Amino acid sequence: MTDDTKPLVIELMALTKLFRDFWGRPKVRAVDDLSLEIRKGEVFGLLGPNGSGKTTAIKMILGLLFPTSGAIRVFGRSPRDVRVKMLIGYMPEESNLYRFLNAEETLDFYGRLFDYPSKERKYRTEALLELVGLSHERRRPLSEYSKGMSRRIGLAQALVNDPELAVLDEPTTGLDPLGTREVKNLILDLKRRGKTVLLCSHLLADVQDVCDRIGILYGGKLRAVGSVSELLARTDITQISAEKLKPETLKKVVEIIEKDSADGAVSVDNPTQKLEEFFLEVVEQAREMKMETAGAEAGRAVSEVRISSEGARAERRRKALLSKLTEKEEKEKPGRVEEAVSVAKKEDRKEKVLQELVSARDPMEIRKAKEAEEEKARAEEQDKRAADARRDVLDKLKGKDKDKKGN
Repeated sequence: MTDDTKPLVIELMALTKLFRDFWGRPKVRAVDDLSLEIRKGEVFGLLGPNGSGKTTAIKMILGLLFPTSGAIRVFGRSPRDVRVKMLIGYMPEESNLYRFLNAEETLDFYGRLFDYPSKERKYRTEALLELVGLSHERRRPLSEYSKGMSRRIGLAQALVNDPELAVLDEPTTGLDPLGTREVKNLILDLKRRGKTVLLCSHLLADVQDVCDRIGILYGGKLRAVGSVSELLARTDITQISAEKLKPETLKKVVEIIEKDSADGAVSVDNPTQKLEEFFLEVVEQAREMKMETAGAEAGRAVSEVRISSEGARAERRRKALLSKLTEKEEKEKPGRVEEAVSVAKKEDRKEKVLQELVSARDPMEIRKAKEAEEEKARAEEQDKRAADARRDVLDKLKGKDKDKKGN
């Protein structure tokens, strides 16, 4: 369940996006009447098959696309407000960064966009490269990076400004299981620090592990939304777990359950662990035995992920790095989300008072509404002409048939 007392970070109200062809006729309804709320400190997973409208919805939330109808509020403001963009970190599905730059230069470049001083950029670059496991590859040009390394530098770029809202589109694509676990732990760390994460992924196991709530899109419509536990719970089945039982004890338990069960059907089996957990256990055992393998050594150079005692040290260091990265921001800008929402509400009230005083709508809104009405009328007129043309063709065909019959 979401905490309704926390401020809204993303609010979508009857959002619709209609793509048109060259002639202005409706072509694709990518998002259809989407209403959704995401609050501070929540990890929300947006799911759906290809073409369901996920990427279009994300682009509208980021202010990269204009909705056909409906409204979007991010931190209480329009997503195109520059003050809102300062609070957002975005990791796209394809990290199309400057390939001739190396990792250090890339993070320094994005730090300049957020107007960080030189000393702060250098510190954040060092910390983020270590956080994503690219310290040893900092001076390699991005054109030489593998898919997994590109995803890592893309994640670091999304965290340069210590965002209050992180929008991550397929963050674990191309990563090995160790890198995937590292990214999931990082998302959970962001949540613990009160950050909001909007996660879009086709890897359902990853979403299940880290998300508080999920929403499933299909055909541009929101088909299901709720907490992971609520949506996945099977209320028609009762599961009982216990340590290994003696055969005679197990037989008695099964007999009792069969008598009370509706159809008398009872299945007994052993639970299975996730493949990811099993994989990590095997790698841990191999590393503890200090087995030599080029793949494992190469992987450690890219992703400094450890398990057991080494994993605990790496985990503590990663958390310390995140704390240092966010500590300065929190001291200088306490309550950035609450402040942004509060200021937005005050500005909304001012706008309402001004509108009441002048009793007139914003000229830009009037123009947009007029353009929308004209576009709608134009589309209806084109549809009508096409229908009339089809009717004329049918009438001509019918007339020819009658002439043939008369002859």
